[in-house]
Amino acid sequence: MDTDIIVIGGGHAGVEAALAASRLGYTCLLITQQLDTIARMSCNPAIGGLSKGNLVREIDALGGQMARLIDSTMIQFRMLNKSRGPAVQSPRAQADKLAYSSLAKWTLEKQRDLFLFQDTVVDLIVDKNSIRGVVTARGKKIYCKKIVLTTGTFMEGKIFIGEYEEDGGRLGEKAAKGLGKSLRRLGFRLGRLKTGTPARVLRSSVDFDRIEEQPGDIRVQPFSFAYDKVERPQVSCYITYTNEKTHKIISDNMHRSPLYSGKIVGKGPRYCPSIEDKIVKFPDRDRHQVFVEPEGLNTEEMYLNGISSSLPEDVQEAFIHSIVGLEHAVIMRPGYAVEYDFVDPTQLYPSLETKLIEGLFIAGQTNGTSGYEEAAAQGLIAGINAALSLAGEKPLVLGRDEAYIGVLIDDLVTKGTKEPYRMFTSRAEYRLALRHDTADIRLTPRAYKAGLVPEEYYERFKEKVKTIDYIKDLLQKQKVDSQLAPVLDKDIISTHFGKTLYNAVKDPNINLDEVSIYLANTYSLNQGWIENALLDIKYEGYLAREMREVERFRKMENMKIPANFDYKKAEGLSKEAVEKLSEIRPLSIGQASRISGIRKSDIAALLLYVPRQKNE
Repeated sequence: MDTDIIVIGGGHAGVEAALAASRLGYTCLLITQQLDTIARMSCNPAIGGLSKGNLVREIDALGGQMARLIDSTMIQFRMLNKSRGPAVQSPRAQADKLAYSSLAKWTLEKQRDLFLFQDTVVDLIVDKNSIRGVVTARGKKIYCKKIVLTTGTFMEGKIFIGEYEEDGGRLGEKAAKGLGKSLRRLGFRLGRLKTGTPARVLRSSVDFDRIEEQPGDIRVQPFSFAYDKVERPQVSCYITYTNEKTHKIISDNMHRSPLYSGKIVGKGPRYCPSIEDKIVKFPDRDRHQVFVEPEGLNTEEMYLNGISSSLPEDVQEAFIHSIVGLEHAVIMRPGYAVEYDFVDPTQLYPSLETKLIEGLFIAGQTNGTSGYEEAAAQGLIAGINAALSLAGEKPLVLGRDEAYIGVLIDDLVTKGTKEPYRMFTSRAEYRLALRHDTADIRLTPRAYKAGLVPEEYYERFKEKVKTIDYIKDLLQKQKVDSQLAPVLDKDIISTHFGKTLYNAVKDPNINLDEVSIYLANTYSLNQGWIENALLDIKYEGYLAREMREVERFRKMENMKIPANFDYKKAEGLSKEAVEKLSEIRPLSIGQASRISGIRKSDIAALLLYVPRQKNE
């Protein structure tokens, strides 16, 4: 059973890591505690969302699987922020939870050189600071050359529901015990984080006549660049609200919450708080949104998004029944909190390999993140780099200017995190260049060169690039005149009469959707590719300005710091800077400048000293 690469954990990070490693030509063994819960959606049964949708499309552009999985199992699609600029628009899809998990498992099983094994890893085999294998709960020793650790919320996990607590990583599933102790023994800094999930209720017990329906978009856009369209049954979600009675029930029972009784020591996600946190932190709010979302086409379970809770079950039932439309809701699974071990991610290189143990890569919630998409993105990069390491090649490291994935990993390894990290568009400095529809243009050439995407995918990509150039050329040649009356308002035609349609589409008063439909129908072109071209044209001035900023950023990134740099010898560095730089060991001046506590004067000292040190 010995193998090239072992992936520990079968969540979203583990799936991507294992597929990437095996697709690059290495034997891979994925070890998980329960084969039937591979890629299980522990919380919200949805993929994508603001900035998260960008991550999914980048995963696809790099040859990952998440986009194809959701395209095959979605039950509702929405493009978020359509009324705002393209830099903050992002796709989101409700998933059929069981179908998604089942398809993920089937995909792993079909992959050549990839094998699945059900057991619990309790220890790592290390020799002279290099990884050699694992020890499982049943006493098996399995040897390998590289490991990707993706334990999610299971490493030393503990479940809390009011006064009740048990060891577990998900309700009804046992914790991964032993691995946290092993990592601490090896010298890693670990901490505790907390996350949670709301109750699930019986669909037939919800009064849908009293709550607001939220249908999906009429036009369903694929997450994967491999597809032109998705044909899946679409269902509605619904919205209701908490009220003063709900808040009073929660407030009156706050002393029974493990979050406030001191039982839970791990910090929870700031941007996805429990309903207890919302009541405490936003006392002036008289209501909070509750999204009632289906968990699949073949289940009666409905997910109550927005009221995650670890209060006792009797309190959960009381406050849920105080919400309009949920007065008679039957709870099928209670909400709960889970506390678990995570590894301080500043102990990792940007490749996601650990600095302490050669050949050990860590990805997903184990690094302190929150969300399926963040986990999958890290898993993909860790799996790729584990394979590239075996091949003796340089790791794939994406810059902040290249991908949201680059922003995510750079934030983690440079700044660390004290709470579950969640991706937002605001974290990306160059988000106009990181639009979700350009992920393949940014990343697929690199992925193809590394052997991550198949030939047919790359041929389609080349066709897209060629078509976008053709569309731009077409718009340069087409003049605005009365023939465009079915598409453009008469005032628009009057303003731009005789000018090129290329320049006219920059007018904020022009409806790009109508122009794209017109071009698609007139020239039989892919509407998504047309929209890509139109957005490039509309924002080319802003993009050019952003690219100038990117060039300045790249100059700092290209100023490499030697691996053995002795910061104690750099005159002018503050004591705090010496400590932080020596610990994190940034690869470049750019990365050094983003470390918390590093001042401009410290960077100025490095700029003077690094070239001299390098030449000595």
